[in-house]
Amino acid sequence: MNTKKIVILGGGESGVGTAILAKQKGYEVLVSDFGNIKETYKKVLTDFEIAWEEGGHSEVAMVTATIVMKSPGIPDTAPIVKTLLSKGIPVISEIEFAARYTEATLVGITGSNGKTTTTMLTGYILEQGGLNVGLAGNIGDSFAKMVALQSIGTYVLEVSSFQLDGVVGFTPHIAVLTNITSDHLDRYNYDFDKYITSKFRIAMNQTPDDYLIYDADDHVITDWLEKHPVRSKLLPFSLVEKFENGAYIEDNKIHINIDNNHFSMTTQNLALKGKHNTKNAMAAATVANLLSIRKATIRESLEGFQGVEHRLEQVLKIGNVKYINDSKATNVNATFYALDSMSSPTVWIVGGVDKGNDYRDLYPLINEKVKAIVCLGVDNAKLMSHFSTMVDIIIETESMTEAVKIAYKVAEKGDNVLLSPACASFDLFDNYEDRGRQFKNAVRNL
Repeated sequence: MNTKKIVILGGGESGVGTAILAKQKGYEVLVSDFGNIKETYKKVLTDFEIAWEEGGHSEVAMVTATIVMKSPGIPDTAPIVKTLLSKGIPVISEIEFAARYTEATLVGITGSNGKTTTTMLTGYILEQGGLNVGLAGNIGDSFAKMVALQSIGTYVLEVSSFQLDGVVGFTPHIAVLTNITSDHLDRYNYDFDKYITSKFRIAMNQTPDDYLIYDADDHVITDWLEKHPVRSKLLPFSLVEKFENGAYIEDNKIHINIDNNHFSMTTQNLALKGKHNTKNAMAAATVANLLSIRKATIRESLEGFQGVEHRLEQVLKIGNVKYINDSKATNVNATFYALDSMSSPTVWIVGGVDKGNDYRDLYPLINEKVKAIVCLGVDNAKLMSHFSTMVDIIIETESMTEAVKIAYKVAEKGDNVLLSPACASFDLFDNYEDRGRQFKNAVRNL
């Protein structure tokens, strides 16, 4: 009998989790990383007696694989991926592999913005309702590792477009699409349609017994659905429209109708403020209603949820100036929501790795809300060209400590200092979490 052989590209959380599950399921496993594997992950691989290599991929091992799992950070254009595909070797994502080995109910949440908050909020409500819940995907532990080592009844998965690119049979019983705006276009040849197609892969395998919850105010989503119908039951949510089946706002209340089952609560009691968070709450509450969580539990959960780190996170108030960490805003649309929610003059810290951003949508908000801009990046030329005529003060910096010190000097009583970069973090930081933590440390050290 031939042993099934899996090669895992990338020795991070996703790769190591997949390796553990694959080993458990009888695969011969090799973890291969083009860079270096962290010592903590090497120890896990060694403990599970899993082979690994770093500093490059040995092609001989690759081409004898039955299947390859590619970590989401590796683009399809990477030479090793092209080689594998040319030889007809399946290259899949972690969520595809792990989903094959669990009978749990799967809730998959994707979108350009709001997916982390919606995932955390959904998980919180379901846990409060007594379900045995695993939060995985883009957040928390690896999905594959959880499938291997735990017995979980319901998974709430935050799923990125990169993960969806590698799915074949992955089918969430409930899919949520929070919104679609132009993000990560550098990975999709700057073709917006390719990115939209990628997001809709979350519903690709759904049947009429499954559900797709989506933002009906997002014309990108509604136009795409008109031209590319899905088989699942549609449950839209909206701030402006009413639905026979779906979620809507009327008289400052959220209303959710699902097959004549009605839920309502006042928006004033929502713990998370802002229109975008009302939508996140509608999506999460719709999932909870589908999974038969008590209505009182849903209301209490939406009133008590504390929010997500690095997403409009209130850090400190110093000299009556609020410092707000929105490091998770890695695209223009996320920063739009952040600026829109500011009710005081704002010193805005922005910049990083530009992903083909169009900043024009931000112009009205900058005119209305922003008093000074601190650019934080290795290359701030594009930011300077867009914004230098829009504010009296615009300053370039190359470190978080410097950016926060300048913001502190510029801000006056009653102002906000907002880190909402609208860009990826990789020029100066490990990731958006590192950027957010450095911001919080710099604020605490003022």
